[in-house]
Amino acid sequence: MTKLTRRRFGVLAGIGATTLAMPAYLRAQGAAPRVVIIGGGAGGATAARYIARDSEGAIDVTLINDADRYTSCFFSNLYLGGFRDFASITHDYATLESQYGITKVTGLAASVDREAMTVTMADGATLPYDRLIVAPGIDLIYDAIEGYSEEAAQIAPHSWKAGAQTQLLHDKLNALEDGQNIVMVAPPNPYRCPPGPYERVSMFAHVLKSKGFTNSTITILDPKPRFSKQGLFTEGWARHYPGMIDWLGADIIDEVGAVDVNAGVVETGFGAFEGALLNIIPPQKAGAIAAQAGLTDDSGFCPIDANSMRSTIDENIFVIGDASIAGAMPKSGFSANSQAKVAALNVRGDLTDARVFPARYANTCWSLIETNDGVKVGAQYAVEDGVIASTSSFISETGESDELRKETYEESLGWYAGITADMFGTSA
Repeated sequence: MTKLTRRRFGVLAGIGATTLAMPAYLRAQGAAPRVVIIGGGAGGATAARYIARDSEGAIDVTLINDADRYTSCFFSNLYLGGFRDFASITHDYATLESQYGITKVTGLAASVDREAMTVTMADGATLPYDRLIVAPGIDLIYDAIEGYSEEAAQIAPHSWKAGAQTQLLHDKLNALEDGQNIVMVAPPNPYRCPPGPYERVSMFAHVLKSKGFTNSTITILDPKPRFSKQGLFTEGWARHYPGMIDWLGADIIDEVGAVDVNAGVVETGFGAFEGALLNIIPPQKAGAIAAQAGLTDDSGFCPIDANSMRSTIDENIFVIGDASIAGAMPKSGFSANSQAKVAALNVRGDLTDARVFPARYANTCWSLIETNDGVKVGAQYAVEDGVIASTSSFISETGESDELRKETYEESLGWYAGITADMFGTSA
């Protein structure tokens, strides 16, 4: 496997009445074409920066995010495990505003009028666009699990949208006492970050082990028959946390029937499971604004043209990141960053006649199992027969040396520094 340095990451990933009351953050309409981007994560922030930087001011870029700071889901498990602090996974947009001239709007994008080519904010303000990039991430289908809801998530957190939920899960994990158990309900495909639930379980186990808890267990109730990096995780669990983690797949549990978050009980076809901490990760769909705009299909996600990340429903809109149906690419921060660069190139081609090159995509997903025990999986992608297909791939092997696993973990630290610098224009 080729070691991924910060420099190599950059190479691979590169591959009405309301208007009268317009708030101060809206620019006066000018001659420059306008791009509005909904979502300030790995996809949206990257697209904003690349369009603004490479157009050299020829395109007016507005970036909408519902918070003034961004907390990454990727690496949030390391915060849960005590390997990072919360500040290290939280980022602001100051450099994008000051150095790249991007207008940052903090608020909720409530609706898209595709005919009028406008985005209306929750406060009633209207933003016109010539091209729109939709990068809203995922929304959770709470009612897919009986007894679960947004309110119930305050007791049994999902923490699959980073921020307050991440801190809540962290605090609940650290409040456990020896002998108290954890039950995770893993999500069905497709979902954000395929190895994420299993890295999280590893971090749960790390915390329990670090505290000397010998009587607590973790049970994973999984609607899938298999999961990403399964051999690597099960090997690592047996080595580092013997007898602590129990994975029950679809063939055993049959289905998750209901949860009672107050009682700490999950009902399945196999029986009931009790935990002092429930981590419920429900099924997922594209962020709500994508459906409101009419960009989703029956899957709940957004079909795109593989050559450009352009919506197959509206030629003036691009959909990137977790909300998109991106062929063989998983829903990950690396994927979103890679897709953003393809979309940015095509947006500039549309609006400034810039040259557009064939799409290339890449992804790597790292996972930490225990201190200095890192593993990874990834691939290169190209468009084949109209879909994004894997052209080459790699995965860590079972039985690797401690030295190689440490190098893999250290590589992931470099990647995190590199991708966040790439997103926000800061120094790595």
